[in-house]
Amino acid sequence: MKPRFLKLIFLLFPIVNPVIGQEKPLQIIMIGAHPDDCDIKSGGTAALFVAMGHKVKFLSVTNGDAGHMKEGGGMLAQRRLEETKEVSRRLGVTYEVLDNHDGELLPTLAIRMEVIKRIREWNADVVIAPRSNDYHPDHRYTGILVQDAAFMVGVPNIAPDTPPLRKNPVFLYFQDNFKKPNLFQPDIAVDITSVIDKKVYSLDSHQSQFYEWLPWIGNYEDQVPKGKAERLEWLKKLRGSGINPAVKSSLEKWYGSAKAAQVSFAESFEICEYGSRPSEEDIKRLFPMLGK
Repeated sequence: MKPRFLKLIFLLFPIVNPVIGQEKPLQIIMIGAHPDDCDIKSGGTAALFVAMGHKVKFLSVTNGDAGHMKEGGGMLAQRRLEETKEVSRRLGVTYEVLDNHDGELLPTLAIRMEVIKRIREWNADVVIAPRSNDYHPDHRYTGILVQDAAFMVGVPNIAPDTPPLRKNPVFLYFQDNFKKPNLFQPDIAVDITSVIDKKVYSLDSHQSQFYEWLPWIGNYEDQVPKGKAERLEWLKKLRGSGINPAVKSSLEKWYGSAKAAQVSFAESFEICEYGSRPSEEDIKRLFPMLGK
């Protein structure tokens, strides 16, 4: 084979080390307890990953069959599954819902195995999940399940029907506002201002939640607008900017003070002590939107 032809092949099909290059898409899996949790906590970051050509999966550990004041059981679970399919169309993510009952989640060995398999099957570079201190037991136990999976994803004799990962992903926590036993630490803060409308449009897919159940349980159902455009604007304000002083400081670190001052909406993440421990260069590689 002539050298000029070889050069052309390398130009068309570059061989890039996945550790230092971005030609190989990143594989991100975000894990929530319910079929709207990932959307709320990281929908904007997911939109940015997808726009850059990376692969994002949302995984709901329960089927959401208790999250409504009038509906419930299998019919509600089916409705919420259909809502996640709409999210997939609007946001460009893969969405999977496990068939575990809403409000009854426990960190059992069987469900841990399900989580391990999903992380392996996705060949995840990054795994994001809730912290284990939260008001909702399903959120807490989802955090525990993912923490318990963090080392086991690489152990061949655990869930041996699914090949183990040869690299341990970076595990992160979603942002929350709980103060005890310890504050959330925004190690990574992502500017989602450019995609906030896309995130809100994704949240709008969950009609049963944002316009029915959550307003009812939160005693603000009289505030829900009737019109489509009004609902989207209301939802945008309701979800908030996500920027507190600690997040602002993190934005300044990753974007510089001038750019950080222009950020109106952000999502942030804390590095879990389990899994791979990323350097700053690793974080910039795994979150290539930082500084952009």
